[in-house]
Amino acid sequence: MQTKHPRQLSTGFTLIELMIVVVIIAILAAIAVPSYLKYVMKGRRSDALAALTMDQGILERCYAQTFDYSKVTVPSSGCGSLSTTAPNLSPKKNYDVTLTFPTPASTGAGATSYTLDATPAAGSPQMNDTQCWHISLTSANVRQAKDSGGVDQTSTCWQQ
Repeated sequence: MQTKHPRQLSTGFTLIELMIVVVIIAILAAIAVPSYLKYVMKGRRSDALAALTMDQGILERCYAQTFDYSKVTVPSSGCGSLSTTAPNLSPKKNYDVTLTFPTPASTGAGATSYTLDATPAAGSPQMNDTQCWHISLTSANVRQAKDSGGVDQTSTCWQQ
């Protein structure tokens, strides 16, 4: 019969080894979580780009039918239903899209140009996206984007 040697230790992990593993996991999490959140925020920007291009399509169809962009605000015109008085929400409700007509429609000539602006909707997770705070698109297909400080970020935000 074999007897156990009095100095033979039981196998397992020591507290130091467990603490080293916990520290390694914490370091990896500290690096991975911010990168993941930045990636998710960048992915949500596609909601703004989709809303802008979708509204641009509605406006261009309306202009092709009536030669007046402002008819898109008249429900009976058959053009669609975009509002100039209240923001139009993006499909996933992360952005408010506003429509403005630089050409005054009161002159009787109708609106011949427009600007669509997307900004993060109040209460949406995109409120933390200071890099692409204001994304815009015009009737001349000019694409612009600015960060929360007003610095141009067009190449970054429209890169998608």
